[in-house]
Amino acid sequence: MKVPKLAVIFLLVVCLVVYLTYVKRCFENRKLSKPFLEQLYRTDLHKRPTSAEMAGEMFRYGIMFDAGSTGTRIHIFQFQQENNAAPKLGPETFKAIKPGLSAYADDPEKSKAGLLELLEVAKQTVPPAQWSSTPLALRATAGLRLLPGEKATHLLDKVKEVFAVSSFLFRSDSVSIMDGTDEGVSAWITVNFLLGGLHKSEVPTVGILDLGGGSTQITFSPQDEKTIQTSPIDYVTSFQMFNTSHTLYSHSYLGLGLMSARLAVLGGVEGQPVGGGQELVSPCLAPDYTGEWEHAEVTYTLKGQKAGEPIYESCLSKVEKMIYKRVQKAEEVKDMEFYAFSYYYDRAVDLGLVDEKKGGSLRVSNYIDGAKTVCKNMEANAGQNPFLCLDLTYISVLLQELGFPTDKELKLARKIREVETSWALGATFYHMESLHKH
Repeated sequence: MKVPKLAVIFLLVVCLVVYLTYVKRCFENRKLSKPFLEQLYRTDLHKRPTSAEMAGEMFRYGIMFDAGSTGTRIHIFQFQQENNAAPKLGPETFKAIKPGLSAYADDPEKSKAGLLELLEVAKQTVPPAQWSSTPLALRATAGLRLLPGEKATHLLDKVKEVFAVSSFLFRSDSVSIMDGTDEGVSAWITVNFLLGGLHKSEVPTVGILDLGGGSTQITFSPQDEKTIQTSPIDYVTSFQMFNTSHTLYSHSYLGLGLMSARLAVLGGVEGQPVGGGQELVSPCLAPDYTGEWEHAEVTYTLKGQKAGEPIYESCLSKVEKMIYKRVQKAEEVKDMEFYAFSYYYDRAVDLGLVDEKKGGSLRVSNYIDGAKTVCKNMEANAGQNPFLCLDLTYISVLLQELGFPTDKELKLARKIREVETSWALGATFYHMESLHKH
């Protein structure tokens, strides 16, 4: 039977329409982005980029300087950003130098060498093609918060001067003194991002305890509405991160960091030398101890108190008087999981309670027992660390004042997924979101 010519033409048109529809759908399903297309054809129409080239294009970087009271540290974070999802982290580059930025309060020009040394680390880590798009920021903490305003301003101006010619993405507000609450919130973001609590609804968030040299922070997400209602108004803060809103209990206690608290217990005053060759005499030191200790550019002469009452009981009394009514208890913390780091971690390592590299868990009572043992041993000998008795006694009292019972278990970690458990990563995310909004 002869097929009419019109039917053949109609059949060919239908086939063509079906084929074009199929091709269109396949193309749409791939959802190729413009950058990907540009990359696909940027050099050779017949050559696709290697997977390594594509991976290199997808990685971005963020640089955060942590200007603490005892040193300045650079954190260079590598990550992949996918739409509005939480970034995926690559390896972190980290370096620290001493002393802290505040040590140059009387001569800001001297801070330049250390800043340039750390910037060189950034230039060796970030590909040159990405320097101009990589955000650079510095956040100073308690060391600068404790300085007179004019001295702190001059130091930050010197940092801005150095950063402005660094080739990295920099704005004037990228350098600042960090509010204590922001420090706690940023540390909370870091830890919970690394544990998965910020982007996995089935993973509960954890609280954080940070003990620096000049200040200490406690931050957690309240589960009980009563905590929010009964807390001072400036202890509760809200923010948005990765398209999710969070309400946190967070407070920073300036002057209750380990070094500042140590000075207060010894009887000194922050930033004020002891005149006339006088000594600070303390029951928290071994009876036969004499020595010098430098804190915030002031050198103090120290001496142990003559043997009398047991060292632990005498030191405990001094610590309790110093901290009396300076800390707010939070009842809810006794039922929540908490991570502790910085000097909480270091002193636990000194006691041999956790592994220096791996960290571990301990109870508040371990700090108490450790303090009693160290103080007892110091009645005969000052040992290698003359301040360990005082530091452990202070930490054990601070934790109890914050609301932690003696049987409360804390997790101690210096790193999670090979990233430092500091506020730096959280502050980097926060800074980058701010740049994106503007």
